[in-house]
Amino acid sequence: MRYQISLMLYRVVFLCLLPVIWVLLLLRSIKQKAYRQRISERFGFLPRELKAGGIIVHAASVGEVMALKSFITQLLEKKPKSVITLTTFTPTGSEQVIKLFGDRVQHCYLPLDSTFCVAAFLNKLKPQAMVFMETELWPNLIAQSREQGIKLLLINGRLSQKSMNSYCKLAWLITPTINRFDKVLCQSQVNYDNFIALGADVSRCKVSGNVKFDISVNQTVKDKQQELAGFVEDDRLIWVVASTHKGDETIALNAFALLVKNFPQLLLILVPRHPERSNDVATLCQEQGYALVRRSSKDKVTSDKQIWLLDTLGELLPTCALASVVTMGGSFSDVGGHNPLEPALFKKPIVVGANMSNFVEVMHQLAVEQGIIQLARQDDATTVTVAHDLSKEVAAILSSEKTQQTLGDNAYRVVTQNQGASARTLKQLLTLL
Repeated sequence: MRYQISLMLYRVVFLCLLPVIWVLLLLRSIKQKAYRQRISERFGFLPRELKAGGIIVHAASVGEVMALKSFITQLLEKKPKSVITLTTFTPTGSEQVIKLFGDRVQHCYLPLDSTFCVAAFLNKLKPQAMVFMETELWPNLIAQSREQGIKLLLINGRLSQKSMNSYCKLAWLITPTINRFDKVLCQSQVNYDNFIALGADVSRCKVSGNVKFDISVNQTVKDKQQELAGFVEDDRLIWVVASTHKGDETIALNAFALLVKNFPQLLLILVPRHPERSNDVATLCQEQGYALVRRSSKDKVTSDKQIWLLDTLGELLPTCALASVVTMGGSFSDVGGHNPLEPALFKKPIVVGANMSNFVEVMHQLAVEQGIIQLARQDDATTVTVAHDLSKEVAAILSSEKTQQTLGDNAYRVVTQNQGASARTLKQLLTLL
């Protein structure tokens, strides 16, 4: 009864917020036009051609789509006749779905979590099962799915201490929502313990590993790697700063200014996490006097160019293969960092900022194996200070081929030793079905 009251309150609050969400979507669409396209899908009204039945897998954005690549590929092999629907929230995630899977899956946006939007969505697709990832807990969607007898699976379950602090305040809603899942598969023992501490049913929870380790280099990636390499003239040292957010580029450019004093032919490749920020990043680089080439221009990166701005989507993984050293963005602020396993797959040395809270267990494993360099946390550190420390670590790596090889080999070993979560996850899904 208490849960029903809590859910009813949540539904009323969400309904009241719908006009606000609508306005936010419109504001977002000013910079990114894709947010005003297919807007009806956000309200549960899906294209007529979408087929009902089968399995829905939700991947919020680009990172989640990439992480689920191995799982989805194996699912398509095991269930070739089933309708697989892959949903996202962001347009960039949508583009990545189409790029990776084409017409092998059907795709739409996940609806807003209101009663009517969810009802329209489920009425159209009528899935046998829904698969959510990490901390995607949508009380209304999960409740209605449960009421309709749809199997629910939470995979790669992640519950950080930060999330725990927030969810504990909403335990009256979140805990019953978690216990609507038929199974909760956790990344690690730490995450498993956090789910149990939040009140998750022990019989529903299991440690299955992290699907983000299940990355591989296929022929498509190899072809793209070769294509990208063809744009860079001369044999140059390359520093890739990947998945950057606002503020990361300033730190990287300050560090780059120090590095080019000793490595004048160093090429900086900047890869914004959100391509729609590319114009702002380009302006920032040019204001500081750097010679810039944008990937979308398809111009060669000649020896007089200092920065290559990757303003395209889906080319980060093959770009890592070109690097002498890689730095992951989002680790210099409260974002919490991005996946360091992608450069590790290519045996590349990795340097990250002090905040990698999104990858606590991965970072621990990489640190134990001496496969990553992380800047020390300094509460009073300025942008200049962080840039100085970053340049110092990157310079030490660029100066030593042995260091590059050792760090890269150690990181790669962590990847290979932890693979297999996708297969275990698929086994659990097939068991539910």
